[in-house]
Amino acid sequence: MKDLKYLAAYSIPLVTILGLYFKGFWLWSTPIYAFGIIPIMELIFPIDNKNITKQEEDFKSKKALFDWLLYLNIPLVFGLMLYALSIISSLDLQLYEFVGMIFSVGIVLGVNGINVAHELGHRQATNERFLGKLLLLPSLYMHFYIEHNFGHHLNAATKEDPATARYNQSVYSFWITSTIRQYVSAWVIQRKLLRTRGYAFISFKNDMLWYSIIQFGYLGLVYLFFGLEGLFFAVASAIVGFVLLETVNYIEHYGLLRLKTKSGRYERVSEIHSWNSNHVIGRIVLYELTRHSDHHYKSSKKYQTLNCHEESPQMPYGYPTSMVLSMIPPLWFFIMNKSIPAKMITS
Repeated sequence: MKDLKYLAAYSIPLVTILGLYFKGFWLWSTPIYAFGIIPIMELIFPIDNKNITKQEEDFKSKKALFDWLLYLNIPLVFGLMLYALSIISSLDLQLYEFVGMIFSVGIVLGVNGINVAHELGHRQATNERFLGKLLLLPSLYMHFYIEHNFGHHLNAATKEDPATARYNQSVYSFWITSTIRQYVSAWVIQRKLLRTRGYAFISFKNDMLWYSIIQFGYLGLVYLFFGLEGLFFAVASAIVGFVLLETVNYIEHYGLLRLKTKSGRYERVSEIHSWNSNHVIGRIVLYELTRHSDHHYKSSKKYQTLNCHEESPQMPYGYPTSMVLSMIPPLWFFIMNKSIPAKMITS
């Protein structure tokens, strides 16, 4: 029964579906639930820093249930998006309802779309990586697969990494720098991969070109079937989705920098270069993303087997709560800056 705890990850799309059904102010229930109720629950529920044994890790890593809990997000995300678009094209919504739908669906695209895509994108099986890329489509962030896997995990906690927030950098500044730099970085990485493998830039092997074609095709179909209003909704909800991702990126590595060795190279990524959180609710809803330190230590590990390392910097609050706090930069700096080792700040 403990394994079924991850069903709680479906609570956000469930709240969104209820909001779409009842409409009115109910369309704002998802932001209230995700960034109001969940943070309160994180403060109430105890922290769980227990780790599983090696035997449990071997057993859980092979258990298909954990994989299917991820796969089911695909029909859920796309079905919810289709449901929302059908409502927009058939009903005359008030402005506050329309905006509420954008935020609600956008949150689902970020949590149950990009977050799950991130997990599947690290899998060895080609079909699972394909499903991960598919989940990035509604957020128009398919380049994330290339930049994250071939860029971020190599450069994390360095100034060269677009997804590592600098000390005293606000989340609002980070949204801009990370979004732009990650997209540019994805093209640079793609070009290097093509050159290394002996392919021309204009090639069927250029995934970035395919991602662009697929995403424009997706938007074209939305416009064709749901009109200009549907197209605006699709783009706006996608922006909410990837801004949510960038907010997570912000808190995951904020202020943590790897030191350089005598050779001039950066030290290897270790458990101290990502913020960890053992707050139960955030762990479950985000498929253990909050145990980010172990993920960077060994990215091949599946979410259900991630552990907590004592030497990892610990966030005073869970990820959902921290995302809310990051929206108030002075408060965020006051809480987090004192926990960052001085040697990292000056490196």
